[in-house]
Amino acid sequence: MTRRTIGTAIQSWPVAGSFTIARGSRTEAVVVSVTIEDDGFHGHGECTPYARYGETPQTVLAQIETVVDLIEQGGTRADLIGALKAGAARNALDCALWDLEAKKTGVPAHVLAGIDRLSPVTTAFTISLGTPAKMAADAAAAADRPILKIKLGGGTDDTARIAAVRDAVPDATLIVDANEGWTPDDLIRNLDACLDAGVDCVEQPLPAASDDALFGLDHKVPLCADESAHGIAELDRLAALYDMINIKLDKTGGLTAALQLVEAAKAHELGIMVGCMLGSSLAMAPAFLLTPQARFVDLDAPLLLAKDREPGMHYEGSIVYPPSRALWG
Repeated sequence: MTRRTIGTAIQSWPVAGSFTIARGSRTEAVVVSVTIEDDGFHGHGECTPYARYGETPQTVLAQIETVVDLIEQGGTRADLIGALKAGAARNALDCALWDLEAKKTGVPAHVLAGIDRLSPVTTAFTISLGTPAKMAADAAAAADRPILKIKLGGGTDDTARIAAVRDAVPDATLIVDANEGWTPDDLIRNLDACLDAGVDCVEQPLPAASDDALFGLDHKVPLCADESAHGIAELDRLAALYDMINIKLDKTGGLTAALQLVEAAKAHELGIMVGCMLGSSLAMAPAFLLTPQARFVDLDAPLLLAKDREPGMHYEGSIVYPPSRALWG
């Protein structure tokens, strides 16, 4: 039996301009890529270490190192779930194992996952946090995109930001992402502004540590958990607070766990958003397998980059197509 080998690399992809949310601005996407080689076949995966969850490229590489022997000796995706906690490191390895299996068997990854067919979908397009005037101008420049996700950051300007964006794009579907930036004191005021603007969904209005304040809240705009939502164990609590969860592979620790989370969320009557961290098309490709179950798709990260991988995901405006097998799966 041929022994597998694992290669890793830290890579940087420049952002077109800057990407700003409540926690700060970024001008590049720093990712960790993984390649697993087996008998001449190569499986690829990518993750984005996220400081919000205590991750850096170096900590991700260190976690990967702890399971190199396991994977090189033929460890499976199930073995990986037992060996590493959910997070970016496990995601890159898990996705690389999916890709490797697809290439070795000749069976596309979506078929291996039990999905008959993948179809093009419409992704949200992100408007970074800024002044109300700047965000309105950015939204107007993206007026041809049917779904916009607007990043908010707390404080008294958020209601003005919401109104300004809506005035600029009266027909767009709007998703508001507070990134934990609101407080119980301004929650109702901001939700009322979202209702007035016809916002379709509000992501993570409160910090994950204090979102119990949402319990029993009478809200007419659907609420979606992001930073609060990681795995199946939290769903009982989340179902009492939120209407939807945002599933990101870097949080679930890979496609394997994400597919399980989708089914568990549906059993809890929670809607699904498929999201991503800031990364390249290699990270979007496995996440695309979740799109048939999603109410909202937010896989726009390559559209925010100045340069992407080749080949990358194919976008026509906000329509994103299933990944080519040359990219992944």
